[in-house]
Amino acid sequence: MSAKWEKQEGTNEGKLTFEIAPEQVKEGLDIAFNRVKKSLNVPGFRKGKVPRQIFNKMYGEEALYQDALNAVLPAAYEAAIKETDIKPVAQPEIDVESMEKESAWVLTAKVTVQPEVELGQYKDLEVTKQNTEVTDEDVDAELKRRQQQQAELVLKEDAPAENGDTVVIDFEGKVDGEAFDGGSAQNHSLELGSNTFIPGFEDQLVGHKAGETVEVKVTFPEDYQAEDLQGKDAVFTTTIHEVKTKELPALDDEFAKDVDEEVETLVELKAKIKEELAKNKAEFAKNQVQEEAIAAAVKNATIGEIPAAMIEDDVQRQLDQYLSGMQQQGISPEMYYQLTGTKEEDLRKQFEDGAEERVKTNLVLEAVVAAEGLKASEEEINNEIKNLAAQYNMDEKAVRSALSDDMLDHDISVRKAVELIADSAKQTLEPKEEAND
Repeated sequence: MSAKWEKQEGTNEGKLTFEIAPEQVKEGLDIAFNRVKKSLNVPGFRKGKVPRQIFNKMYGEEALYQDALNAVLPAAYEAAIKETDIKPVAQPEIDVESMEKESAWVLTAKVTVQPEVELGQYKDLEVTKQNTEVTDEDVDAELKRRQQQQAELVLKEDAPAENGDTVVIDFEGKVDGEAFDGGSAQNHSLELGSNTFIPGFEDQLVGHKAGETVEVKVTFPEDYQAEDLQGKDAVFTTTIHEVKTKELPALDDEFAKDVDEEVETLVELKAKIKEELAKNKAEFAKNQVQEEAIAAAVKNATIGEIPAAMIEDDVQRQLDQYLSGMQQQGISPEMYYQLTGTKEEDLRKQFEDGAEERVKTNLVLEAVVAAEGLKASEEEINNEIKNLAAQYNMDEKAVRSALSDDMLDHDISVRKAVELIADSAKQTLEPKEEAND
C-alpha cells in the first residue's frame, strides 16, 4: 500500500493520502453485493439469488461503490496510519480522490495529530526532600485519635457547654424577621467546634447550659450555597435540650484489645501504629516524589499546541471513570446528579480544570516510553490481566477479549516511564516551609 503524510507547517493538521488496492476493492464489492442481494426482488430469480452479472447489468457495479468503501475503509485507514507512523487524535475528514474501475481507489483524509514533543531533562531531576520519620508524637496523636473514636457521650449535669461537647438543640432561623427554607430543626445533635454550621453559630452556644434559649446572630458567607442567603444577617432562636461531653476510655491494655483484636497490650498497639504510620509516610513520600518529578519532566519538555480534541477526550475519560466509580458503589449518574444538585455540565467543568496539564503529562510519558524503548513482557501482560480480572471480579478470558495486547503494553510501558523518572529523581531540595523558617 502507498500512503503519504503532508503536515501543515505550524499546525497539528495535515493531509493523509492513501490507496485501497484493487484486491481490497474487490473484497469490498463482494461484501457489498452479498449484503444488498438479500433484499433484491428481480423477476425470474428467488430473493437473494440474483447473479452478480445480472445485478451489474441492471444497476451497474458503481451502485456498490459506497457500501464497498464503507466495508474496507476502516482497515485501509488504519494501515495508512501505521505506514506513515502518525498519531491521530480525532475522527478524520475523508474525501474520495478517485474510484476507477479495476484500479486502486485513492482517498485523502484531513487528520489532526498529536503535537510534537521534544523531551528535556527527565532523569536525575532534583525534587524536595521527604521526611518519612515516625516520631513518638505521631504515634501519640494517632493513639489519641483512636481514643476519641471510642469515646462515649455522657450527659453533662448543670454545667455549661464547652468546645468538644455535643448539644441537642431546636433552632429556627430568620432573615429580616422571615423564616427561610432549611433554617429550622428539632433535636439536632451538634458538636461544638466541629465547624459544621455557619461560622460563629457554634461559638455562641459555648458557655450555655441545658434548658437555656440563645439568640444566635450570624452572617451567611458570601459564597453560601443558597444564593438568596449569601451575605445576609440571620437570627437563630436556639433552645438547648441537652449538653453531652465525651468520656474517653483509659489508654490501657483493655483499650488496645478493644480497638485491635490482633494485639494484647498497649505496647503492642503502639508498635503496630508506628509500623502503619511508617508505611503510610513512605507511600506518601513516594507519591510526592513521583508527582514532583513528573511535573518537572513536563515543564522541561517542549510541547506543541494541544488540539481541542485531546482536551475533550481527556475530560470525557475523567467523567466516565468518575461516574463508573459511583456506579460501582450503587449510585447511578441520575442519582448522583440528584443527590449533589448538579448536572453533567457542572461535573464536566470540574474536569476541564487541569485537563491540558494531564494531556501534556501523558504526551511526555509516551515520549519517554519511545525514547527509552520501554515495552511490556509477555509475563507482565499476563500478570496485568490477572490483576484486572481480580480487581473487577471478571474472568481472565473476558479481560483478554476486552483489552488488546497493544493497550496493555501501552499502560504498562507508561507506568515504567513513571517509575524511571521517579526512581532516578534526587531528593536534594529543602521543603519550602523549612526554607521559609
